[in-house]
Amino acid sequence: MTRLHTGGCRCGAIKFEASAEPFYTSYCHCSDCRRASGAPVAAFVGFLTKDLTFRGREEATYGQYPVKRSFCPNCGAPIAYLDARIDHQIFLMLGAMDHPEFYAPTVHGYVSEQLPFLHMDDGLPRLQKHTAPRPGDVT
Repeated sequence: MTRLHTGGCRCGAIKFEASAEPFYTSYCHCSDCRRASGAPVAAFVGFLTKDLTFRGREEATYGQYPVKRSFCPNCGAPIAYLDARIDHQIFLMLGAMDHPEFYAPTVHGYVSEQLPFLHMDDGLPRLQKHTAPRPGDVT
């Protein structure tokens, strides 16, 4: 039986739950994720959108096509990252999960933008660009 994966915003106005296992966990070092999260590195947990249910207040969004980010309009907490090119997937902020300790990242993305003082010697793969494949990517 699959464990229920839950989380939400800081104030509790937005809650979510996933009924299936995540397919993805990662760190992202890109400047856009840094600015969106307010942290030197962002971390994400990926689920299929069909497996995710939101309750409570509707999220607010911002971004420029194809990227959209959601956050709580009450407390401002970042919730998720969406990419229209892979719209069947949603990438929740690791810090928005009720039990972030269950979702250890497995890869680093955009390491070319990693801050020079940030050292994470964890042995994980380190990619120069994004870690979630998009249509048209060359392997």
